Order: sequence, then C-alpha cells, then structure tokens
Amino acid sequence: MTIEDLLDDLYMWQERVSAAEIRRAAIAADLPAAELTRIDALPEGEYSQDEALEALSETAGGSP
Repeated sequence: MTIEDLLDDLYMWQERVSAAEIRRAAIAADLPAAELTRIDALPEGEYSQDEALEALSETAGGSP
C-alpha cells in the first residue's frame, strides 16, 4: 500500500481527516518506515485529501 492508496481509503467517507487519524491508519496498514516518518512530520490539524498530499510532498522534498 502506498500513501496515496491510504489517503484514498481514508477520504472515501470523510472530507477532512486529522493528522493523528492518518498516522493511526498508516501504522495499521503497516506502511514502510520511510513513509511513516513522512507522516509523522505532518503538523497537527485536519486536512482535506489535497492538503494532506501537498503537506506530505513537502516532507518528502517534492514527491508524495
């Protein structure tokens, strides 16, 4: 599973998701350590899917 797949699943039924919810889902999905590190770098708050992808691309130096 990729971060994009994870976000697609999370945002299927919700418009906004907290950084904590994204972290919990990433751990449950057993994402690789490098991706978990990127997710851990997300500032607290709620994100739309586009906002989350943008914030994650910033933590990766430009690629989600």
